[in-house]
Amino acid sequence: MKILGQDSKKPTFAELLADCTTSAVHLEMHDQHMTSNPSFQAWKAGKPFIDAGKAKAWVDLVSAAVTRGVSVRRARIVSEPASDYVRWEHAVAPAFQLAAGEQLRWLPRPLASGLALPGNPYWVFDGHLVRFSLFDGEGELQGHQFTEDASLVGLCESAFEAVWELATPHEKYQI
Repeated sequence: MKILGQDSKKPTFAELLADCTTSAVHLEMHDQHMTSNPSFQAWKAGKPFIDAGKAKAWVDLVSAAVTRGVSVRRARIVSEPASDYVRWEHAVAPAFQLAAGEQLRWLPRPLASGLALPGNPYWVFDGHLVRFSLFDGEGELQGHQFTEDASLVGLCESAFEAVWELATPHEKYQI
């Protein structure tokens, strides 16, 4: 497996999506991460939790790709009953992913038991570049790894499609 390196020499997510021409797929597998997020903390406290500026930035970024014809899909493997973090993700999805034109599906973890999955969440861009997200034990983002290794890209694409087939569209998934 050839890993190209970490963040310092690689493009940002915005640059990767701007260069995308056909597809961007994202597989998430954590029940919680980045719990220090102020929006998540506000939601837990029962306060308004949609950061309008962040929502607009995400919608602008992703909808530009969708308008260009890029298929943007996200699948989340989740435990049930859902963690607070997953319930928050479900609550903010209409303002972020769905408003941007992403397709979003949810897969209860027991249905993923028979799937071969990479060890870290990832994005695959145009079927040739994978960006893995690396988290510490507390769920905080530590950086990214990138690869163009065809066998690893193929594994990630295959894993995503297997999850996508089993998963429930956001509109039908109940938390």
